[in-house]
Amino acid sequence: MNKKRLIRLISVILAMILICPTFLLSASDPELPETEDSDQTVSAEPLFDSDAKSLILIEASTGMVLYEDNADEPLPPASVTKIMTLLLVMEAVERGEIKLTDPVTVSDAAASMGGSQVYLEVGEQLSVEEMIKCVVIASANDAALALAELIAGSEEAFVAQMNARAKELGMKNTNFENTNGLDDTTDNHVISARDIAIMSAQLMKHTTILKYTTVWQDSIRNGEFVLTNTNRLIRFYPGANGLKTGSTSKAGFCISAAAKRDGMQLIAVVMGSSTRDGRNETAKQLLSWGFAGYTRISVCNREKLVIPVSRGKQSYVSVDYDSFDLIVAKKNAEKLETVIELDESVDAPVKKGDPVGKMICKIDGKVVKEAPICANASVEKNTFGSLLLRLLKKYLQI
Repeated sequence: MNKKRLIRLISVILAMILICPTFLLSASDPELPETEDSDQTVSAEPLFDSDAKSLILIEASTGMVLYEDNADEPLPPASVTKIMTLLLVMEAVERGEIKLTDPVTVSDAAASMGGSQVYLEVGEQLSVEEMIKCVVIASANDAALALAELIAGSEEAFVAQMNARAKELGMKNTNFENTNGLDDTTDNHVISARDIAIMSAQLMKHTTILKYTTVWQDSIRNGEFVLTNTNRLIRFYPGANGLKTGSTSKAGFCISAAAKRDGMQLIAVVMGSSTRDGRNETAKQLLSWGFAGYTRISVCNREKLVIPVSRGKQSYVSVDYDSFDLIVAKKNAEKLETVIELDESVDAPVKKGDPVGKMICKIDGKVVKEAPICANASVEKNTFGSLLLRLLKKYLQI
């Protein structure tokens, strides 16, 4: 290569570097990560100052998720496990299989439980209600096992019921190995924050449980043994009404914290915090953020609606829809609009409950909820005899 060509080549390379400095970057790193669509992904920036491994905040009646962070990772739940234990107990009470006044006799296995306990003795008897109080307020492992044995006969049989119920509720990242959450000898006793929220909301449908979850202090054995709630939010957070705490060295500090204000029931789940105070503070932040930003709106049926019926024994049938609640951001509450869409008419026969339209709720033109509008009564199809009778009544005025 002669000197002129060499100078020309060097000039071209220098020009490329000066004009397009990204050329070298793209050449050295051809697989730069693409930026994900922010509308399709959860922000990586933490909303709350917390070291928790997993968080979720839901509204209980609708199941609406208001906030989540790593909510589907299966993690050790410690005594938050007892929410499922309590759910099965309350369902057994509701079915009439046991009564709150029934005596529970303590077995050797229950009396030998470690961890949080009320020091039950072999052969001692407490009522179902007293055992529930011990589990809810004092997180008593011995009382949890005593209740499990009452319902299923053994811990193994009860744990099988726990896992079966979890599947029924759609808890996809859960596996129970015991009734209480002690994890020093377990292999895979785990649950996700989302699943905890699901079973917490289900338990709170049994409103009797609130009789115990809202208590700060109580006692058993005729006042000789005092129970103090492990959930400090009950005493120090306005509106707190549950639900369950837990902590082990493996699980860290966990909580399913429930609170209700202005008719809105929130559940905040915090898993894997490094300290009890940090766990409680994170739960309070979640709940306060939810109450500050969201509101509950009841959509009620205030209109008397009818729809024509073709070839029916009645010309019209009344219709309505069930009232329902919506959880919306407070900033959008005034933007909520409802639209009723009804069929022009329906053909007989019509059965009570048949859908004949829908109620549509929108915010800024976006549908946020649809509810079916249904016939309030059944309408039989006309027969020759019924038509003849109608004509006679009309023209003979009988």
